[in-house]
Order: sequence, then C-alpha cells, then structure tokens
Amino acid sequence: MSKEGGEKTEKPTPKRLKEARKEGQVARTQELGAWSAMLLFTLALPPLARYELTAISEIMERSLRTLEEPETADALELLGSAATHVFLVLVALGSGIMLLSVAGTLAQGGFYLATKSVKPSASKLNPIKGAKRVFGPHSLWEGAKMLVKCSLVAILAYGSIQAMMPMLGGLVPLDVVVDGAVAELMSLVRTVAVAGVLMAAVDYGVMRRRTLKQTKMSKDEVKREHKQSEGDPLIKGAIRARQLAAARNRMMADVPTADVVMVNPTHVAVALRYRPEDGAPVVVARGAGAIAARIREVAAEHDVPLVQDVPLARALYASTDVGQHIPAELFAAVAHVLAFVISRRHRGARGGTHRSPRREDELPAVPALGRRRARVVAPG
Repeated sequence: MSKEGGEKTEKPTPKRLKEARKEGQVARTQELGAWSAMLLFTLALPPLARYELTAISEIMERSLRTLEEPETADALELLGSAATHVFLVLVALGSGIMLLSVAGTLAQGGFYLATKSVKPSASKLNPIKGAKRVFGPHSLWEGAKMLVKCSLVAILAYGSIQAMMPMLGGLVPLDVVVDGAVAELMSLVRTVAVAGVLMAAVDYGVMRRRTLKQTKMSKDEVKREHKQSEGDPLIKGAIRARQLAAARNRMMADVPTADVVMVNPTHVAVALRYRPEDGAPVVVARGAGAIAARIREVAAEHDVPLVQDVPLARALYASTDVGQHIPAELFAAVAHVLAFVISRRHRGARGGTHRSPRREDELPAVPALGRRRARVVAPG
C-alpha cells in the first residue's frame, strides 16, 4: 500500500508535462517516420522510375550523338547535365524523407530538448533499474512488436510468392514474368509499409498511455505545485494586509483635503471633496467600523465638518469606492450638504458635527458597488 496521499491518481499538470519533456518522457515512436517514408517511397517510385527511364534514354541518345563527332566541350556539357540530374534526384528524395520525418516528429509532440536526460546521474548506473528496463514491460512490448513485424512480413511475402508461382516454369514470356514480379514486389512493399504505419500508430498509443501513467501525480504533489505556483497563502495574506494598510494610510492622508464627511453617525463615514474642475464630488475616503472612527478622528483634527445623514451616508458607502465620483442619482442630495458646508466656511466656521440640512428622508435608488446596473440598493 502506498502512503496516504502518495498514490498517483491525478492527471499531470502542464508544469509536470513540461518537466517530463525536459527529462525525455515524451510519447514517441521512431517507427512512424520510417514506415511513412517507405510508404511514400512505394507511392513515388513508379512515376519516378518512368521519369528516370525517359531521362536516361535522352542522356544515352545525346551520348551516342556526341560519339559521332567527339568534342571536349560537348562531353563536359553532357557530364554536367548528367551530374545535375543525379543531384536533383537525390535532393528531391532526401528532402521528401526529411520533410516526412519532421512531420512525424511534430505530429508526436513537436521538438523538445531533453536537457535533464543528458545530465550525468547516479540513478542511471543502478543495476536494479537497468534490469527492470531490460526485463520490464517495455522490453516485452518491444519483443512482441518485433515478433509481430517478422510474422507479418513472412505472411505477406509467402502470399506474394504463391501468387508468382504460376508464372514460373518457362510457359510465360520472360518480360511478362519480370513485369509481374516487379508489380508484385511493389505491392508487397506497399502493403508492408501500410501495415507498418498502422503498427506504428498502435505503438504510439501504447507509448502515450505509458508516458501519461509515468507522469501521473498524487494529490499531495498537485497541491504542492499549486501552492508553489500560486504562492504561500500566509505570505499572500501578509502581502495583501500590507497593501490594504498602505491603501488605508493613503486614504487617511487624503481626509484633510475633503470638504465634508458624511457619517451614519458612528458606523459609516464617507469623505467627499468637490472641485469645479472634477465635474462632480469625489470620494477621497470611506469606511465602516474602526476605519470610519479613524476617518472621523482625522477629520476632527483638521477641521473637516461632519454631517450626520444616515440614508445619504449609507447610499454613498454602498455605491462608491475611493477615487470615484458619486452617482448621478445623489447629486441633488450631496449638493444640499455642500451648499451648507460652503456657506459656513464663508462665515469663517470650520469643523464640527452637524445635522443634515436636507429635508427629504427618501433618496433615489442607486446601483450597488461592484454590481450590475440592474441591481440597486435602496438607501436607508
């Protein structure tokens, strides 16, 4: 039995798959490219052979014409043409095989550099692990593949020989026998190549299943990787707390610039600042509970007036955030309060706690902060 949480039952994460690629654990079979190249060769050989026969015939005719009146320049030209032709044929065949190999590699997971697999490791010299590799399931699968391939080739070859037997014995013209033998041989090679491609596809499926099984992770490994990628919750909480503290400090530093602080009267506080160039009052600080108490303290220290208006304070707190303009629905209500504060300022009165100059108890419904416009908060 494996330890609790140690059983590898979870699918590998993208990070684990990336590390596995560096270690060389990639589902890949070398036979797919080889069998595909052979199949391509059997399909391309007949037209290439006809083209080559035509080209060779033309070269032979030019050679015979050159022998009638031998000239060094004509011989060099003929040699250059023949060499160019051979070079182009070899380049075409080599390019086709190379492109097919590259396509086979890309189809099985693309290119990768197994950087970890080439590093020296003491585990590679472990005789027990070496014995497991030699006598393990992978070696048995490789042996079974070899047996199946040999048996398949033997069966197909026997069938082709059986088909050719009636042509032997001298009763059939030699050219017919040669043509039939070539056609039967090409059919044999093509059939073997198709069967090889199918076996390579099955081999790839087995290798992929084996690789996925090797890269499976336990629940503890998934949790540990998630923790490493996302960060320690304690550290993230500490960072978040510091960020909030810094934001509160900046907010408290802006309270002295406010024109008025709307209070509830003790639970909620919203500090507003109005500048004509802003177009509408802006929230410079907001908070509830202890933060609201601190806002009131800072406002009192800097002679910022406090206005007690329960519905308006609640509506502002629920619908705005620091740095935002107040909702358009509350423009009229806030305008009454600002007019009262500005009139007192012109008379030289500052600070203090005051009742709201508004007469109305009801306020228009305003959208809640962070919610869709369809959802609203009824102030008060």
